[in-house]
Amino acid sequence: MKTTSRAQPVFERLLSVATRRGSAFLVLVDPDAVRPDAAADFAALCNEGGADGFLVGGSLTFSGNLDELIRSIKRSSSLPVVLFPGNACQISESADAILFLSLLSSRNPDFLIGEHVKAAPIVRRLSLEVVPTAYLLIESGTLTSVQYVTQSLPIPREKTDIAVAHALAGEYLGMKLVYLEAGSGAKLPVPREMIEAVCAAGSLPVAVGG
Repeated sequence: MKTTSRAQPVFERLLSVATRRGSAFLVLVDPDAVRPDAAADFAALCNEGGADGFLVGGSLTFSGNLDELIRSIKRSSSLPVVLFPGNACQISESADAILFLSLLSSRNPDFLIGEHVKAAPIVRRLSLEVVPTAYLLIESGTLTSVQYVTQSLPIPREKTDIAVAHALAGEYLGMKLVYLEAGSGAKLPVPREMIEAVCAAGSLPVAVGG
């Protein structure tokens, strides 16, 4: 298993931070939005701003510079770099870990299991630390990239019970993390009431993005 230089698995390290401070803060880096030659300076600013790590990935990646981008980030930061892949093509051996995202809120088999089957042998070969993640898309007031690309309906933002049911399903399937996602460019964040209900209902750590 690939780990950080501190030999502590990335997921455990981030959980320790969240336990100590109440939460952990990870910065999402889209390979199509941040050039590799600017990534080192960007990562240094994130260090100064109190970030605890980086998520790297996007719904679509056209640039083809994922490896170079991650190496650039790591030149100026010792913080963990975790892959946040939109599909099986977004995998890099330069990363420290990968969120193995299953879009449980969708009924699209490609993003429930299809892309995972393609990715699994690559992840195994690279010995990446894997964090099985229940990925739930939440309605955010606009059509987001992840909603369009995955061709899936988000969970209505007022349907907290549906979000809780999906999160519990992820826990019972053996996942280690619940990720509530409003999506890039969201007009509205994930409702606080929904976050609190998901946290209270299950025992998994909860991440929120968008």
